[in-house]
Amino acid sequence: MENKSFKKELGLLDLTMISLGGIIGSGWLFGALYAANVAGPAAIISWVIGGFAVLMIGFVYAELGAMLPESGAIVRYPHLSHGHLTGFIMGWAAWIAYASVPAVEAEGVMQYASHWFPALWNSKTSLLTGWGLLVAALLMFAFFLINYAGVRFFARINTSVTLIKFIMPLATILIFLFAGLHWGNLSHAGGFAPDGSSGVLTAVATSGVIFAYLGFRQALDLAAEARNPQRDIPWAIIISITIGIILYVLLQLVFVIGVSPADLAKGWSNVTFNAPFAELAASLNLGWFAILLYADAILSPAGTGNVYTASTTRVIYALGRNRYFPKALAKVDAKTGIPVLALVVAFILGLIFLLPFPSWQSLVGLVSSATVFTYIIGPVSLAVFRKTAPQGRRPFRLSGAGFINPFAYVIGSLIVYWTGWKIDSKLLIAILIGIVLYFIFSLAMPEQIQRPSAQSLKSGIWMVFYLIVMLALSYLGSTQLGGLKNVIPYPWDMVAVIIASLVFYYWGVASGYHTPDLDEALVEHVNSNLRPGEMLADEIVEGPML
Repeated sequence: MENKSFKKELGLLDLTMISLGGIIGSGWLFGALYAANVAGPAAIISWVIGGFAVLMIGFVYAELGAMLPESGAIVRYPHLSHGHLTGFIMGWAAWIAYASVPAVEAEGVMQYASHWFPALWNSKTSLLTGWGLLVAALLMFAFFLINYAGVRFFARINTSVTLIKFIMPLATILIFLFAGLHWGNLSHAGGFAPDGSSGVLTAVATSGVIFAYLGFRQALDLAAEARNPQRDIPWAIIISITIGIILYVLLQLVFVIGVSPADLAKGWSNVTFNAPFAELAASLNLGWFAILLYADAILSPAGTGNVYTASTTRVIYALGRNRYFPKALAKVDAKTGIPVLALVVAFILGLIFLLPFPSWQSLVGLVSSATVFTYIIGPVSLAVFRKTAPQGRRPFRLSGAGFINPFAYVIGSLIVYWTGWKIDSKLLIAILIGIVLYFIFSLAMPEQIQRPSAQSLKSGIWMVFYLIVMLALSYLGSTQLGGLKNVIPYPWDMVAVIIASLVFYYWGVASGYHTPDLDEALVEHVNSNLRPGEMLADEIVEGPML
């Protein structure tokens, strides 16, 4: 049983800091600049929209996390609600998203560290140098060592680092607000929204907005190692997202009003900084604070890269447990409580992702699109579990799920669409290629890779068609939102995505079934958390509603 393999050593503070550590990374250092480039001052609204969207998705996962605290949860939930095909698609996408994030964060560290060590970063090409790639690889090896030491050691390091990471963006907001900023920037250089609503929406998906918020699910991925997951997982998710929204909205505000009017002569799209907040601090005669920001800019993304190394390991573990990947990846070391082989694979994959994408922003759109794509299964799985496991223990029960579920699914689909054809085509085609590879290896290695049953194929066909339709909509959609052909003009392309999303949401819910592993998972997670005097699994009733 899974919970006998992992060491249950994480409390509410640990879980909250793990999620918050995932949220406060390179996103706060670069996201405000890139969002302003796309949306101007209206990027403030982009952060509100993105935060609200992720909060809705977070509510869904709060119920799922309390009900089924699974390691590598995003891979396990679709496996338990729809079987192998849907589970593999989501697992493959999660692998694409998670494995690359330590590389993204390591690159963020190198970009800021180049302030002291210019040999790490080529400012003319905005790319890492050879030395930068080498040092980034060594930093990722440090992530590996911290995680190899065990989840308790990892949590202690992460909690300490995250507390420091939280102080710096908060200090940035307070100090900038009292530094004599340029409030007129909110209406100059093309007005509040120089590119209109399409710029606001595009910024949500491609400028680091969604990328910054997506770290909330890190607590969910390590849920099997929580002491009291039924109580702590929902709170960790909601607290971390709420703090993230407040921080990022205010950071975007102080960035917009901190830029010198002279730098806006050619518009927001031409504002450039290698180290946005640090360079702004220097321009405001806050040289002492700029030094602190450069130092924190090394710590913040490094902490997030460490968190994502842990999460990637659990996702790969879950892929092995589901037998989508070789089952040896699901072996947990008895001494450390860590799936060591999965950790090694996570490290190697991170190095691979470091090589072909040598700049922070080049990876952000792909990671955001892939991660949001994996989130859309949550609302579907929750609705399916409400039907197939009505007796399941739900310490946190989401009120209004009948509305929030499809709403969250539609929001997730829109964000994937807003990412644009250039990125969506690569992501969705990569997922389709993964499906083909899964079938090939399941036939060639049946002792390692489990073949999908007829029922799981039937229950997963909706997801295959969803991928094809989203790819087609991105191809035909408006160029304002990153489409290729502009056959469906803005905003009718959004209407088309909304309608298609609702169709596939209800098709996905109807396709779910009571999978063979569901009952075992329900009993395992209830009985593994019983305390003296508590009821047996078949006697547990549902908890309070939100």
